[in-house]
Amino acid sequence: MILGIRHSFHSQPAFSIIIKLPKMNQYLMRWLLVKIVLIGAPGAGKGTYAQILREKYCIPHISTGDIFREEIARDTELGRVVKSYIEKGLLVPDEIVIEVVSKRLKQPDALRGFILDGFPRTLEQAKALDKIVDVDAVVHLAVSEEVAVRRLSGRRICPVCNRVYNIYYEPKPREDEKCDYDGAQLIKRPDDEPEVVRNRYRVFYETFKPIIEYYRVSSKLIEVDSNKSIKEVFPVLEEALRRNKILQLQPCKEDVRVG
Repeated sequence: MILGIRHSFHSQPAFSIIIKLPKMNQYLMRWLLVKIVLIGAPGAGKGTYAQILREKYCIPHISTGDIFREEIARDTELGRVVKSYIEKGLLVPDEIVIEVVSKRLKQPDALRGFILDGFPRTLEQAKALDKIVDVDAVVHLAVSEEVAVRRLSGRRICPVCNRVYNIYYEPKPREDEKCDYDGAQLIKRPDDEPEVVRNRYRVFYETFKPIIEYYRVSSKLIEVDSNKSIKEVFPVLEEALRRNKILQLQPCKEDVRVG
């Protein structure tokens, strides 16, 4: 695209400034319209499906959990505060989460669009998000308590690239307890212990019903049954986003591992 700026003064010769801008990539142009939120209880698969969407469609994935874990690993003041709540199976207070998300969404890559995972988890967070950005869709990944406990008990995380694996379900690591991409030793999170998961699940749903109604009223809610396998759920999620004209991108990568 070429922008021409022409300015002249009565007796002075006219001059033109021509600014040539690079042609925008079709994915970058589409990103402006793709602002998706994935919500659901622990074990619903938010991180897994966000990861697949990110790799297949080149949409930035923003995870409040990843942000908090990075702060904990760096032993920052924020990290220590967050850790105290997580180890007890409690939700991090709204004011802390809202501030962290607000700062992250103002970073350059998020201005192009995003998949937001793990936020909002309370009605106050949902209202705060509306003041920060106008999202296109909120996908509720519904999962039962027993499935959630089973999934998270077997979940393993790569500490280098944050990819998610499972020793019971797909995607399983090709080599036992090691990341397929960088070979790092996989880890189990302290908050993935069964009793902690059960408590996190119940705490989540105690605060979740108002959020469902909030987004249902705004016609932004899309509900997807996440109890089945990744290979079964992801096509349903993908089709739901396309049917609602939220996801209209062509894949930027075809050979993405799904399950």
